[in-house]
Amino acid sequence: MKSSFSLMISKLVRIRVIKSINEPDKNISLPLDQIIQGDCLTIMPTLPAESIDLVFADPPYNLQLTRDLWRPNLTRVDAVKETWDQFNDYSDYDEFTRQWILECRRLLKPEGTLWVIGTYHNIHRIGTILQDLDFWILNDIIWIKTNPMPNFHGVRFTNAHEILIWAQKQRDAKTRYNHMTIKALNDDLQMRSDWLLPICCGKERIKKGGKKAHPTQKPEALLYRILMASTRPGDIVLDPFFGTGTSGIVAKQLHRHWIGIEKNLEYVKLSSERIDATHQTDFDPLVFNLTEKRRRPRIPFGSLLENGLLLPGQKLFLGGKNGKMATVHSDGTIHCDNLQGSIHMVARQILQAPCNGWEEWFYEDPVSGEMRSINELRLELYALLEQEKGNVDVGRS
Repeated sequence: MKSSFSLMISKLVRIRVIKSINEPDKNISLPLDQIIQGDCLTIMPTLPAESIDLVFADPPYNLQLTRDLWRPNLTRVDAVKETWDQFNDYSDYDEFTRQWILECRRLLKPEGTLWVIGTYHNIHRIGTILQDLDFWILNDIIWIKTNPMPNFHGVRFTNAHEILIWAQKQRDAKTRYNHMTIKALNDDLQMRSDWLLPICCGKERIKKGGKKAHPTQKPEALLYRILMASTRPGDIVLDPFFGTGTSGIVAKQLHRHWIGIEKNLEYVKLSSERIDATHQTDFDPLVFNLTEKRRRPRIPFGSLLENGLLLPGQKLFLGGKNGKMATVHSDGTIHCDNLQGSIHMVARQILQAPCNGWEEWFYEDPVSGEMRSINELRLELYALLEQEKGNVDVGRS
């Protein structure tokens, strides 16, 4: 008898810092799972068109801070004053935004999507430019911060949220949204567009010399939700403003490929160290390849026999080892006492209640001797079919 299908792929993510790319090379292969040091407006044109599944962009906010901010206790606020967040005026910022969004349009696959995050300083300008460039906005998400920085002088409302825009490159394209996965993450409730998550703090916040290493480091929980919602294992995620590498960390954990672009050498070093230290479990399709139920082909019980996952004559047990025993027939029916029929019909007759046979019948694993649900075999067969279709590619490095 064939043993249960199990795919375990161990992958070591390599990180290569490319010092510089001066001349565009239209034939360059994708630098998967790597950080490229340089300006995204220079680097992105060197990547092949329609090669990216998802872009996550955390661009400069254009906060326009002209002086230091001080708390009432006369300590200085660790705010965003880096040169990368400084632009001459709105038109300068808008032109910069158009350029990187146009490159995202070129790089995204027809069904690809863009996630971009910002505050009231920039997100509305970005939204306008996205629509001007024919992106179709799918959602705006309000990230409500559970622990926002207060408005120390009490002259405005505390800015307690940021806005994410989720947009597709091509209206009416078949965009990936893992509805059932996200619903499961949310205790089987449909997830809303207001996300309550803390800002990056504690051990996750990277510090250097006692100060924030990056002023706008995003929490891993935020990227986890984004990637679980709109990617699958083997997809390629591009982050043109890589910072300290949170998108790469979460992509590595979830067996997605990633490409990071970052022009600040110090950030490149920090992100490289973080990703190197990130543990990645072996790939198991039952764990990571969560194909949406509504997109799965129907698999009849007889398919388990056809694929050698069960054998004619094998015994099934209703509810577990001490339950009613049935015999599997070669035509995919089962026989228990004076009942013969499908796994659903026989279970319903015994229990005298509506039920799903996939969830009620168990078999004894011939290797471990443990009782396993036959539904686990169905999930393994789903994973095998996905693998054969070439839908999951986690072996590239």
